Amino acid sequence: MLKITYFCILFLLSISISYAENINVFEFTEKELLELKIRKVRGADNKTIYTLGSNENGNYYKAIADNAASGLGKEIKIDLNKTPFLNITWKVEQDLKGIKENTKKGHDYAARVFAIKKTGATPLSNRAINYVFSSNNEIGKNWPSPYTKKSIDNILSTTNENMNEWVTVKSNVKDDFKKFHDLDVNEIEGIAIMTDTDNSKLKAITYYQNIFFSSE
Repeated sequence: MLKITYFCILFLLSISISYAENINVFEFTEKELLELKIRKVRGADNKTIYTLGSNENGNYYKAIADNAASGLGKEIKIDLNKTPFLNITWKVEQDLKGIKENTKKGHDYAARVFAIKKTGATPLSNRAINYVFSSNNEIGKNWPSPYTKKSIDNILSTTNENMNEWVTVKSNVKDDFKKFHDLDVNEIEGIAIMTDTDNSKLKAITYYQNIFFSSE
């Protein structure tokens, strides 16, 4: 009896610890997909199409952008002192070879995940780190968006190494805001995903899965 009680206590503790240390951003369900805010980029001809799919590792969102740009945004508060690490599992099936991603004409990515910090009264005043799956550059490269210095593009994956392959990456968002924006950020208020091709007029196909924050 004592052993069972001890096991139950450990089990309950493990649930609470797991919950505290891993914060899922997206549920990857049909219901959530219908409820998520879809934001079309101003000036884009078309919207990116997002659909739900699944594989042996669970559900995912598939994005198809054909001369299109729109993202799926979710307002969610993340305590970066407890869970600073953003974890992303993604795959690019069709990339955007040949474009110059750090220019306005080529500022498209097969996959992006934005971490957003509200720093003012309007969305234009927000700061963001744009974690991207590049089609042309190497992991570790970064630069300000050609449209605004308040958003930094930071390459976590590249099709030069992982084309049409699932890859999982991680980055410390708290450290990144200090590094790229010189901001000591304790909390962020939003996450968004986007596959966009409105500048290059090309087509990209991408999959997003298992996006969450962790303590380590």
